[in-house]
Amino acid sequence: MTETVAVGAQGATSGPGRRPPRPPLPMLVQGFMFAGFRRRTLRRLRDRYGPVYALNLPVFGSTVVMSDPELVRAVFTADAEDLVNIRPSLSRLFGPGSVFALDGRAHRERRKLLGPPFHGRSIKNYEQVIEEETVRESAGWVDGTELRTLEPMNRITLNVILRTVFGADGAELDELRRIIPPWVTLGSRVATLPEPPFPTSRFSPWGRLAEFRQTFDRVVDALIDKAQADPELDERTDILALLLRSRYDDGSTMSRRDVADELLTLLGAGHETTASSLSWAFERLRRHPAVLAELVAEVDAGGRDFRQATILELQRARTVIDFAGRHVAATHFDLGEWRIPHGSSIIVSIADLHENADIFPNPERFDPHRFVDSKPPTFAWVPFGGGTRRCIGAAFANTEMDVVLRTVLQRFHLETDTAPDEKVHSRGVAYVPGDGGRVVLHRRKV
Repeated sequence: MTETVAVGAQGATSGPGRRPPRPPLPMLVQGFMFAGFRRRTLRRLRDRYGPVYALNLPVFGSTVVMSDPELVRAVFTADAEDLVNIRPSLSRLFGPGSVFALDGRAHRERRKLLGPPFHGRSIKNYEQVIEEETVRESAGWVDGTELRTLEPMNRITLNVILRTVFGADGAELDELRRIIPPWVTLGSRVATLPEPPFPTSRFSPWGRLAEFRQTFDRVVDALIDKAQADPELDERTDILALLLRSRYDDGSTMSRRDVADELLTLLGAGHETTASSLSWAFERLRRHPAVLAELVAEVDAGGRDFRQATILELQRARTVIDFAGRHVAATHFDLGEWRIPHGSSIIVSIADLHENADIFPNPERFDPHRFVDSKPPTFAWVPFGGGTRRCIGAAFANTEMDVVLRTVLQRFHLETDTAPDEKVHSRGVAYVPGDGGRVVLHRRKV
């Protein structure tokens, strides 16, 4: 018989398979704190209860939050049948045909289909597009005037993903440029909120999202029709063409609806997070002149190693997506000394993991040198999540940040000063600089 002894927080016991400690707060209070003040809340709970504790959340139900690297390893290497995607997932926004909606064999097969556009050779082909869009956007920057970089970075990354997905410009892409940014902003805000169990009006957030989706489907239908009628479809390298040509092992193709859901996933999830990271890059460089000087010298010499280390440190120090989640589909899941019952959620607190002083000494310091000649630890540095659900576009995002930073530093001098750090601001899912990543740029003489 297992002995259980309370340890001062609801649900906490000692002995084999015990439950993690749980703060004695009502569900609605916990949900409000998680949705509105998540990073601050999780940090305080970590300091009080340690790297593993439980919450009861309106959206995710009984939830275990953790930031222990060894337990992260256990979650990310678990059998995909035991731990599936968190529920509800972002498929609420992207649709039932999105990779976010799939589990098990269906998920593995879809990732296999989506893989080719994000392989090294394909990504290399996109570098020119990234540079062109950066040059085009930066042509309008006013010399010597403070610039909020967040929105320009959003325009660059949106245009890049539109061109790489669809391969060409046109009226349809202009319409997508119009609808995608407000859709992403609204979707990010409601992603961690419970969906009403009753019909809502067209003026509600959910009604507006539905209208955006109707417009998106109409535009994408037209683009698919054009692509399928293109006699050179087999030679095209854009992602839409690759998806339309792709085949499952049994020879079947993706349905038109699934293609649309995956395209929306790529457009929605594939630009805002990268833009947010880039805006944080400029916010950090403004306050770290030594790092900036080393980056500029490297750019002028044609190198990239220190820039890569800076990108790694940026993603650690200014984590844009602060948690990755799983749902326990097995009868239970043993997480170290803890037993997590069927139907529970497990959340990896990425921001807390990245602040672990045992792994990253002086974690509050922005120090790219910690990653020079040193790869980040696999289960302690996880800005793209991990395991079978690691972001499929991670290499694409890295290349995009690399090329944008290189191109801007080649063409502009960035002023540095001792301005206070910009506060971390939540846009719902992504965390961005509170003042938009303000910098003052001057064109370099070439």
